Amino acid sequence: MKKINRYQNSVLIIGTILAILVLAIILFPHRNVSLATPNKIVNSKVTKKVAPKVKKVTQKNSNLPYSDPEDLQPAGSWKVKSESKAHPDLLSLSNLWIRVSIKGNRVYIMDGNKPVYTMLASCGVYHNGKSATPTGTYAVEAERGATFFNQSLQVGARTYISWHGHGTYLFHSVPTDGNNKIMKNEAKKLGKTQASHGCIRLSIPDSKWLYEKLPVGTKVVVKDK
Repeated sequence: MKKINRYQNSVLIIGTILAILVLAIILFPHRNVSLATPNKIVNSKVTKKVAPKVKKVTQKNSNLPYSDPEDLQPAGSWKVKSESKAHPDLLSLSNLWIRVSIKGNRVYIMDGNKPVYTMLASCGVYHNGKSATPTGTYAVEAERGATFFNQSLQVGARTYISWHGHGTYLFHSVPTDGNNKIMKNEAKKLGKTQASHGCIRLSIPDSKWLYEKLPVGTKVVVKDK
């Protein structure tokens, strides 16, 4: 009797389990699931977004005979030398001469066909299409000095050197007043526009350098562009 009861209990338990399984299948239908779980990332690589490099484009000035060097100071810089690099040794250049661009507002130290140093400048203003700075081929003259002041024009400069007319047309610093103080409103025009009565204005360090180092007889070529 005990064996029968045990058998009946076992059948009852198995039946109950089967009933539960059938009910589970009805309530929760079987879904085909890929062995490769969608949410699982295998050997994934994180790609870093890199911002595209923007190439610096320098707008070309059609009045410049040569491209500006990368280390050229911004136009209007009159307190510092025009390029951040050192002034070249003029005596070491095999074919030294100077090229002036009136409309480009630049003075170039040349060695043959190559500009080796570029300076911000301001030449003579234009009247009726002609600059007050004469164009042509000239040569550095003996006249030079630490300061000058023109009483009739009420303007002067520091460190000058003559290149035409024996003291008439000069390379010199940005202008000064009667007290040898820099006329800042005029100095800010350096490298931007023509501003002088005919001379060629340079920054204070560039002018001092030419005054000290530029040999007499150096060829100077002045052109509109």
